[in-house]
Amino acid sequence: MVIKTANFVKSSGKWQDCPEPTLPEYAFIGRSNVGKSSLINAMMNHKDLAKTSQTPGKTQLINHFLVNENWYLTDLPGYGYAKVSKSIRKDFEKLITNYILNRRNLVNLFVLVDIRHNPQKIDLEFIQWCGESGVPFSIVFTKSDKIKPGAVVTNVEAYKMELHKTWEDLPELYVTSAEKKEGCEEILDFIEKTNDFLTLNHVTFDE
Repeated sequence: MVIKTANFVKSSGKWQDCPEPTLPEYAFIGRSNVGKSSLINAMMNHKDLAKTSQTPGKTQLINHFLVNENWYLTDLPGYGYAKVSKSIRKDFEKLITNYILNRRNLVNLFVLVDIRHNPQKIDLEFIQWCGESGVPFSIVFTKSDKIKPGAVVTNVEAYKMELHKTWEDLPELYVTSAEKKEGCEEILDFIEKTNDFLTLNHVTFDE
């Protein structure tokens, strides 16, 4: 997919305030500090489309971007280790959950996981929740440039083994590096093919 345009549309504090759900939507989520904003910027060939920060939990709203005038990319608040109060964290979780379960034009959720670490309980629990809730999702491993290629393979296999304890079939898996732009084209190809399928089959998101 060639990115011709990628423009910020709006930030929403409630899922009901998101743009009208008329276009296919692909959302990105992950634990705080997983490198989500950096990956979005690499995919869009835009240095600061999504705001990056050294402070985990910087994204606190649902941020929508219109890509190529025909689909939405959504940057969701991170979950997990953000240095915020428990009440604010609960608000984040409620915002995320309501968005994922109620946004009818959400075609796929990309769950970002830091490949440098062993399978983390918080990520596995979120992935399990997605499966139990019937949410279509893919797993995106980030920061593959931060470890050796052999370790990348080992860590991905470790994740697969962990997931196979409860999953028979695994979702799509992508290995990415925002620094080297690895994996970006594969994700964009998936989005492009999915959009083509939706168009071919005249899929709309009307209630």
